[in-house]
Amino acid sequence: MREVSIEEAVKEVKSGDRVFVQGAAMTPNELTDALCERYQEINNVEIISIHTEGDAKYTREPYNQSIRLNSCFVGGNVRKCVNEANADYIPVFLSEIHLLFKRNILPLDVAFVQVSPPDQHGYCSLGVSVDVTLPAIQTAQKIIAQINPQVPRTHGTGFVHVSDICCATYVDRPIHAHDPAPISDVEHRIGQHVAELIDEGATMQMGIGNIPDAVLSNLKSHRALGIHTEMFSDGVLPLLEQGVITGENKTVKKGKIVSCFAVGSKRLYDFIDDNPICDFRDAAYTNDTARIRRNPKATAINSAIEIDLTGQICADTIGCYQYSGVGGQMDFIRGAALSPDGKAIFALPSMTKNGISKIVPLLKSGAGVTTTRAHVHHIATEYGVVDLFGKNLKQRAKALISIAHPDHQDALDRAAHERFKNWDPIYAIPEMAN
Repeated sequence: MREVSIEEAVKEVKSGDRVFVQGAAMTPNELTDALCERYQEINNVEIISIHTEGDAKYTREPYNQSIRLNSCFVGGNVRKCVNEANADYIPVFLSEIHLLFKRNILPLDVAFVQVSPPDQHGYCSLGVSVDVTLPAIQTAQKIIAQINPQVPRTHGTGFVHVSDICCATYVDRPIHAHDPAPISDVEHRIGQHVAELIDEGATMQMGIGNIPDAVLSNLKSHRALGIHTEMFSDGVLPLLEQGVITGENKTVKKGKIVSCFAVGSKRLYDFIDDNPICDFRDAAYTNDTARIRRNPKATAINSAIEIDLTGQICADTIGCYQYSGVGGQMDFIRGAALSPDGKAIFALPSMTKNGISKIVPLLKSGAGVTTTRAHVHHIATEYGVVDLFGKNLKQRAKALISIAHPDHQDALDRAAHERFKNWDPIYAIPEMAN
């Protein structure tokens, strides 16, 4: 490993290279920013990433004339550019991104990563973002690292030896952190409903945000819960401190919190740092449906942008507008459904902050179906929970209307009447009154 300046490090990237950029809290922004400064020297450089944090400078003029983003997941910092001309999105399960690298569908020339200082054996930790970074560094022709003493050292398989690093530069700053936000009354009610579905001894998957945190805050009276997830955040910490999460009933990595990445506060990262309870693996491991289903009572909690009256879930687009990505939702929804006594749950507010119903007659034109209606079981809003498994189309529509916001139930009933023959109205339809 050569120790060089950041300017020297990015000179390893040549025109026409495909560059992987580590994501989430571990995003190596110093490397990507330095690469942008070479925009007049290089051309046709492609960046591959999942969700990244910080300023994605390469998506803006004039840098995007020389560097183009081809993203496997869309976050807020790249959303605008992905929906314009100079970037694009690849629909792919998080569990299968490694295949793009290993099968040379997207062979990688360079991998940009942020790592901990090497230990006494020369191994640097990939920190809290092992996910698709591990297969990226295993297949890339060159690894360029920014070594940061503030990177948490994680247990699991997320390591790279200094002998495999082409060159490294040093930074010293906190990794990206997000403090928990206050939970609203609506989110708290959703959390209560979902918590009632979770059994003692369940192994849970949850994401980041207020609804997962609201669910976790309502589990204080549960016992022997476990975690096998794609990612986790601060919401697990109180339950660990109170002895609610023990992992004692898990089959896969009993007693461990299994995850491929984490995003949260500094308190979360301090908990993770050198903590053998936390086992960080690549996404091909954590999101393997066959592995997820081995845990008894696997419980997957996911969300949606909208759901139609037959149960189709759209979680990554708003019409034709690419909002996020496929991610690992289907991996865990299916794994949980196949687990002994497992539960696949979608939790969402009944309507948006602008008063638009999230339960809709039809998905918006151009919307992607992230999870099919055949895969969908439990749906929870602040108005209750329904189970769509085994229900026909009319029964599904009636169930979903029952947990829609009251302001929208009549309109949804009208839409169901227009769609289905012999529809028995649930709510008064004025023009039918006579």
